[in-house]
Amino acid sequence: MAKKPEHKEVKKAAAPKKAPVSEKENFRGIVRIAGKDVRGEVPLRRALARVKGIGTTLAVAASATLHQELSIDPNMKVGELTDEQIENIDKILQNLNNYKIPPYLFNRRSDFMSGSNRHIIMNDLIFENTQDVEREKKSYTWKGYRHAYSQKVRGQRTRNTGRTGMAVGVLRKAVLAAQAAAKAPAGAGGPAAAAAPAAGAAPAVAAKAEKKPAAAPTEKK
Repeated sequence: MAKKPEHKEVKKAAAPKKAPVSEKENFRGIVRIAGKDVRGEVPLRRALARVKGIGTTLAVAASATLHQELSIDPNMKVGELTDEQIENIDKILQNLNNYKIPPYLFNRRSDFMSGSNRHIIMNDLIFENTQDVEREKKSYTWKGYRHAYSQKVRGQRTRNTGRTGMAVGVLRKAVLAAQAAAKAPAGAGGPAAAAAPAAGAAPAVAAKAEKKPAAAPTEKK
């Protein structure tokens, strides 16, 4: 019998894979913006919100300012930014009060030292907050008093949360027993020995009652 011709399977050439974003030329995986390390895949608007001192609302306003001043798209991935662009972004973020941003978004309005509206970020913000707390403690205001004793400052309740010492009413039986043993006199044998004389006191009282003579009956007139 004639053999059937064998059909050879022809493999299709695989389509070329698209290079991931991280493999593009001049793309950086980690970018440092205003002292904060951010992944390169993050858009600029979201990256600004990760800087300490910049919230979501201020990040939107700051990204609009960067788009106006530097022509940088707020949706651009930070890994595609050049060194010059990052340097210019840092300068603007350090001086946001010099641009057309609403003052109510700043974190140092009517500053204690300068009296002007300022906005500070990262390490400067941490330092200023520490100085504010120390000034309140030295003045011994109510806020300073609460800070000094590690209590809540803004009027929150402290009955259930915010406790720093031993909670009242949560002592165990073992703790109570240890306190009773410490108060017992030395050589008494502990609370059990102290309770023993009390148990044997009843027969002694009964014996004394038996020895007492009965009162003479009174004569009726």
